Amino acid sequence: MTGPRDGSPDDPEVIGVRHGLFGALGTGDTSGYGGLIAPITLDANSSRPYGSYFDEIADLLETELSDDYSDAIEKVVVFRDEMTLHVSRTHLRQVALLLRNHPDLRFELCLGVNGVHYPDDAGRELHAVYPLTSITHKRRLRLEVSAPDADPHIPSICDIYPTNDWHERETYDFFGIIFDGHRSLTRIEMPDDWEGHPQRKDYPLGGVPVEYKGTRVAPPDRRRSYN
Repeated sequence: MTGPRDGSPDDPEVIGVRHGLFGALGTGDTSGYGGLIAPITLDANSSRPYGSYFDEIADLLETELSDDYSDAIEKVVVFRDEMTLHVSRTHLRQVALLLRNHPDLRFELCLGVNGVHYPDDAGRELHAVYPLTSITHKRRLRLEVSAPDADPHIPSICDIYPTNDWHERETYDFFGIIFDGHRSLTRIEMPDDWEGHPQRKDYPLGGVPVEYKGTRVAPPDRRRSYN
């Protein structure tokens, strides 16, 4: 791996530019009315040593996965004392089983799965994030898996972590990620006949414009734009 040797990320990966009224950084215009522009970035690969217990986890995974390691672990990000393993969806179950079962890892608790939508991240627009906890070793870890919008399939890990049952259903409902192998992947929040997935960033927000002291603020669906 390349980059600084303090475990901090390299320069972030820029995947697009956000235009809109709010959310821009690094500009003197803080009014929100200037049509601000902000880069859309993802954390870059971190370099060794990662620090804390993170190197031990990486060493064990590299040893146990052997020739599969480079295909299974796409990227390692250490940021603000947290470690995220970006895992290939084809190796998710293999990595999850190893993290749960290895006596020196023992991440026996998964705290669910959260969806993320990056419309500008071509070929990996949908992300699923799994926070793991080792009660045995008092450690935390996060897995992140991506899938393209055109093929939104990620293997279910409900049989490995039963607590993910309803979390996978919720993520399917709100983001449209299909968890293959789930025993009953149905909507959990929205009506069964609802069209679309409300937490995707291209989902219309609706709303009405507001006028205040001569300034017209656009409705929410115009206030944030992702293209």
